[in-house]
Amino acid sequence: MTKILVVDDSAVDRRLIGGLLQRNSAHEIAFAEDVGAALLALREQIPDLIVTDLHMPQRSGLELVAAVRLDYPGVPVILVTGQGRESLAAEALHHGAAGYVPKSLLAERLLDAVNETLSLTRGDKTYERLITCLRRCEFRFKLENDLALIDPLVDLVQQMVSGMALTDPTGRFRIGAAIREGLQNAVIRGNLELTTAEIPDSRAVRSDGELAAKVTARAQQSPYSSRGVDVEVIVLAEHVEIVIRDEGPGFAWQAPLAAARETATLGQSSKRGHVLMQAFMDEVTYNSAGNELRMVKRADALR
Repeated sequence: MTKILVVDDSAVDRRLIGGLLQRNSAHEIAFAEDVGAALLALREQIPDLIVTDLHMPQRSGLELVAAVRLDYPGVPVILVTGQGRESLAAEALHHGAAGYVPKSLLAERLLDAVNETLSLTRGDKTYERLITCLRRCEFRFKLENDLALIDPLVDLVQQMVSGMALTDPTGRFRIGAAIREGLQNAVIRGNLELTTAEIPDSRAVRSDGELAAKVTARAQQSPYSSRGVDVEVIVLAEHVEIVIRDEGPGFAWQAPLAAARETATLGQSSKRGHVLMQAFMDEVTYNSAGNELRMVKRADALR
């Protein structure tokens, strides 16, 4: 059973978050009323994931993120952000948080965010020892417009960067999350040209049958059915580089990327992917057409 620690100074909000998480019977929920109590709970039992309020008296969720990254790097932390806390949330992402959910959208997004984060932390250990001997890894894929292909590719890259000691477990997650965002955008926004009005949040496709049906239907139509996604990955001891190229018409990337760099409103689904990629990777660039994304993550100083 997955163990989740919920940290919030409000008893009402703790009950709300716990109730939402318990919609999945596989989650076992524990609670802490502040950062100090959370750190004590971690000494007793290490959870699989932490959900914490960002703004709390005395010590903030940002301090909890830093402490967990230092002492429990394999435990991802999801922030719950209130109105007007976007800049702090973005800072927390840069310091090691796995993701965020605006408090106003808890019912719609929390469980999906938790399940997505947990899926990125579970890697196959089969080749772990062999990968530690690897010094360079380079591969290229041509993907169909099938979202089911994304997670296996993300897992493969995560195994490589982890085995080659490029980063710690938190960095491993962050690289995987950035690649997933880039691949989902390449399929849904790039090749299939589905707008935010049609698919407001690409994450929801995994859990919403109606949205999934829209993606499947569009992928079977011409000209979209003939398009694919080229993915190139180079993993070295010094860095990992990922290039994702779709065959759509491209998009005007300058505005969303600039908004992400200026800490766009985190509640806006259309900007979420850009915010995460900017926070999790050291370099994020597009070609002039907007149908090729290049991301680089350099070796982590925490190794």
